[in-house]
Amino acid sequence: MKYNFDEIVDRRGTDCLKYDFGMKRKGRDDLLPMWVADMDFRLPDEILNALHKRIEHGIFGYTDPLDDYFEALNHWYSTRYGFTAEPDWVTLGACLVYGIHVSVTAFTEPGDAVMVMQPVYYPFSEAIRNNGRKLVNCQLHYEDGRYSIDFADMERKIKEEGVKALIFCSPHNPVGRVWTEEELVKVADLCLANNVVLMVDEIHSDFIFPGRRFFSCMCLPEKYRKILAFYSSPGKTFNIAGLQAANIIIPDPELRAKYRKANTAAGYSQGNIMGQCALMACYTLGADWVDELVEYIYGNVQYAKAFIEENIPNAKVVDPEGTYLLWVDFSRCGLTAEELEHLIVDDAKLWLDSGRIFGAETALFERFNLACPRSVVEQAMLQLKQAFDKRG
Repeated sequence: MKYNFDEIVDRRGTDCLKYDFGMKRKGRDDLLPMWVADMDFRLPDEILNALHKRIEHGIFGYTDPLDDYFEALNHWYSTRYGFTAEPDWVTLGACLVYGIHVSVTAFTEPGDAVMVMQPVYYPFSEAIRNNGRKLVNCQLHYEDGRYSIDFADMERKIKEEGVKALIFCSPHNPVGRVWTEEELVKVADLCLANNVVLMVDEIHSDFIFPGRRFFSCMCLPEKYRKILAFYSSPGKTFNIAGLQAANIIIPDPELRAKYRKANTAAGYSQGNIMGQCALMACYTLGADWVDELVEYIYGNVQYAKAFIEENIPNAKVVDPEGTYLLWVDFSRCGLTAEELEHLIVDDAKLWLDSGRIFGAETALFERFNLACPRSVVEQAMLQLKQAFDKRG
């Protein structure tokens, strides 16, 4: 490989949420953190040099994106996914979670029903409940270590609950599904037929593993655009979440006007200049780095999966098709949710994301973040094995 993903970069003492907040969040600082979706890889020099060049200018006032921003955006979209977005469709946001929150207030009224598909990224549920909307869950169907969409349940609940919007995670966090074109079309058909706004988060779309093909919602036929809101960011792909570079892309003018009105009401206008600069550098200079990154992370996934299957046979790894997250089912290990948490934290000394935060039915699952050097994955797996061995 051209890039060294084995390099250990010490992130402690950098106000890093992942490493520096153990005492505040867990009451201890001796845990190996593999929780928040944040990578431990340093950006390549070609991207860092572009950021240094902008910093050297020395002035960081109000900015808005110009043509080169949209050219970079569409370079990435067209070469990776086969579509382009008109600049008029794009509204900058601080992050995707911000965009989701604003959208819930824009597209629905207090008390309206909004659907999610649990287990799913928990800020979706927070965006619904915190804004006084009703959460409707279409639970993903779990069988033989694989998740699928229960379309009959989705249709029934959309109609019975009067669902106004559906927040769709593609690829799905935490279960790692890369939805097929056929699955996405079925969801879009149900939304179109019932006038449901389809809000699609594609932040993990650059992490697709061999044998899988990602199909973007922006590649759907034009008829779906009147219900479509698309949320995109380089934040996960290039680990620049702290620079707050996100794009909320809404092709339909009426739907877009609703979003922008709510966005203005939230007090957001110009974006982060360093975020804009980073997006342009990443999307024009970062393709080779991302290709190697995904290959490396896939190696981490294969290593962890094989290790768990060999050493903790009662645990079931949900084989991911994408993302850099590993979703592991410990429900056959004879533990309560509290006992599992004790084993993970106190015995294995790992800081993971408990499955309970993704939905009530997955309290005996854990989410591992494998976007880190292989040696860290190896250490985590060893600590996990030792904890189970100790339990007997």
